[in-house]
Amino acid sequence: MTSKISLVVMYPKNSIISSFCLLKKPLLARRSCNSNSPKSKSYSKLIIPKTISLPPYVTGEDYVVPHSAEIKSPQEINDMRPACLLAASILKFVGNNLKIGMRTDEIDALVYAKCIEAGAYPSPLNFKGFPKSVCTSVNEVVCHGIPGSHTLKNGDIINVDVTVFYKGYHGDTSETFIIGEADEQSKSLVKAAERCRDAGIRVCSHGTPLSVIGDIIYNTATEAGFQVVPFFCGHGIGRYFHGPPDIVHVPCDLVGDQKMLEGMTFTIEPILCDGSPDIRIEDDGWTVVTQDGSRSAQFEHTILVTRGGFEILTMQA
Repeated sequence: MTSKISLVVMYPKNSIISSFCLLKKPLLARRSCNSNSPKSKSYSKLIIPKTISLPPYVTGEDYVVPHSAEIKSPQEINDMRPACLLAASILKFVGNNLKIGMRTDEIDALVYAKCIEAGAYPSPLNFKGFPKSVCTSVNEVVCHGIPGSHTLKNGDIINVDVTVFYKGYHGDTSETFIIGEADEQSKSLVKAAERCRDAGIRVCSHGTPLSVIGDIIYNTATEAGFQVVPFFCGHGIGRYFHGPPDIVHVPCDLVGDQKMLEGMTFTIEPILCDGSPDIRIEDDGWTVVTQDGSRSAQFEHTILVTRGGFEILTMQA
């Protein structure tokens, strides 16, 4: 799930960075998680078993997000692994069950059920007021799509963004799936988005500037004939859902000279589109769509920076 529910304007290179948050007041809940939104047409009340730990933004407890990128200890990294692997497992399960005629709220129900079955909390639910357990972004929806009555059709592409809170840590991953048989342009877009994510991951290593990630992603997308949506970035992750560093997916000198350090964990999650990267936000306050109706695709992994490179924490064996 893209960083801080923020729009980070950092494009093109040397442009001024401005950041503003589309944040809603968190819905405070203990064991009853009310998944309605003031502008949502649907309402459901989800009961979270008492055995499942809730993140602080749900319970209303105070918690501190670090002001700078956190360097995790070997023990903290090991403690985080189960959440990342569980998120990957649930995403794979969802992908294997997608089909023509499926509603996006059925995807939400699948993710919720798999989280509860595993003893985890679906991180998006009530994160700054988000009303569902997963983001489902179909076709022109760039990110933060709210599951609902939309029915998947042959040729659709859908990004499913799964984050879980498990044993005190968050794990975050997403993938864009093709429903049935899509046109060649959509297939190329999806493949290019995956290549961009993987290219950004491959440059990660202790001592490498964070800005290199945006450079390689932008170049990879351009070579494929697509544009990177520049307004959303990856994020640090751990006991907190979103935190520093911001991982920018386009070139930007103003990112500064901050370097990756061994022990950092963050997401890389570029969004590509096959038209203009201009966006608008729907009336629900969450759903982001391309201004011109062009399609978008996104892939995401949570990674760990190591001394000699990187480790993908959301990669199943």
